Parts: sequence; structure tokens; C-alpha cells
Amino acid sequence: MKTLIIIPTYNEYDNLRPLLDAIYSYVPQTHILVVDDNSPDGTGQLADQISAEDPRLHVLHRAGKLGLGTAYIAGFKYAIEHEYDAAFEMDADFSHDPKYLPNFLKEIEDADLVIGSRYIPGGSTPNWSLSRRLISGCGNVFARFMLGIPVQDCTAGYRCYRRRVLETINLDTIESQGYAFQVELAYRVMKHGFKIVETPITFMDRRVGQSKMSKKIVFEAFSFVTRTRFGKQQHTPVVQQAIQESQSKDEPSPITQK
Repeated sequence: MKTLIIIPTYNEYDNLRPLLDAIYSYVPQTHILVVDDNSPDGTGQLADQISAEDPRLHVLHRAGKLGLGTAYIAGFKYAIEHEYDAAFEMDADFSHDPKYLPNFLKEIEDADLVIGSRYIPGGSTPNWSLSRRLISGCGNVFARFMLGIPVQDCTAGYRCYRRRVLETINLDTIESQGYAFQVELAYRVMKHGFKIVETPITFMDRRVGQSKMSKKIVFEAFSFVTRTRFGKQQHTPVVQQAIQESQSKDEPSPITQK
């Protein structure tokens, strides 16, 4: 199976090379796409250097911070264009342990979406605070109850999609970022009748740098779930909004490929 691991980055210089080495130690044949949002710390330049030495690594450069959701959408489109059989979402901060990648590859052979789950037997969040456990746990219960998503961890960001899923769910109309992005994609996959399975993971807080969690991300997820449940749609998808903002600032093209 031809696979692509999509890793959005912003100021992940210290994590990037160790993460790539760890990934290749478990799945040496996979390709990796770094989607860098013009990191001030030089993450994008480091990715270019590594890519020049290793043809398995590809890099997309974007003009600035356009959001996690749009980074993954850019990666998904890259996966479709280059005919990868499956595409992963993966964080750059080691919270998504590469040791689980072989489990994902085994499960995706008979599934359309595999989610690395913290909330099924064998999954855990050992170093989370009580408040973070409550926010995440209650958010998942709320999304499952309101939208009928048949998974225990619908906000998880460690995932693997079959290309046919990405070709079907209309990436250009995705509205959300952060937790809401993961809920929205899980909901769309479910609505199209694709098979979703969960595989247990232990989720650890990031090793280096600061968490990108915010109240805005949590509120967006709550807002998406309630709007979707009661049939109210946003007028401007996040993808189009990011493009419009980039153009209004007379910035260069938001994505360049290496």
C-alpha cells in the first residue's frame, strides 16, 4: 500500500528530525508530507534540507498560519493528486507515537478510516490534567450524542484515510479547524457510509514546545456540532476564508511545493 503521512508544522524545528527518524524506523517505505506554515524557527528550511537527502520526504510551504484544517486539506489533495492509497493525519510533537503506525496499516486494509482512539480499551491519556480530560471527554460524548457518530474518540487527530474517502467527502467545503475539523470529517465519513474503526493509542502531551489548544478551538467544536445538529450552515467555509484573507493582504500564493 502506497501511504502518505501528513504532518502540519509551525515552529517544530526541534521535533522534526527525531520524528522523521522514528517514523521511518516503524514504516520505512512510507512517504511523508510536511506542510509548513512559514515557521519563524526554520522548520520549513530544515524540512527542505532533509527532503534534498531523502526522496521519501516532501514539503509544502504556505505563506503563514492558515490553520490546521487547511493544512490537512492541502495534504489530502496532494495525496489524491499523487495517487497514494491512504493518507495519515499526524501531529509533529510526538503526542502521536509512531510506534502505532503498523497497527494503523493493518486496520486500514479492511477499513476506510482508522482513528487512533484514547477512549477504547487499551487507549489512555496518562499525563493529562483533570480539566483537559473533562473537556475532551465531554466534547466526545456531546458530539456522539448530537450527531450519532459511531466512534468513542471522534475528536482524535491521529488518523488514516483511504484515498476513496478523501475523493468523496468534498474537501473544498470543509468548514472547521481544530477539534471541530476532526468531528466534521468523522461525521462526513459516517454520512457517506464508509467503514470506521478505532485502534487504541496512548496519547502523550507534546515533548517540546507549547500546546496549541485554546478556548477558541473548543468553542468552534461546540458550535459546529450544534449548527450541524439543527441544520444551520456557515456561509463561508474555512478553506475559502483562508484564501480570501491571504489575497486581501496581497500575500504571495499561500502554498508552494518542493
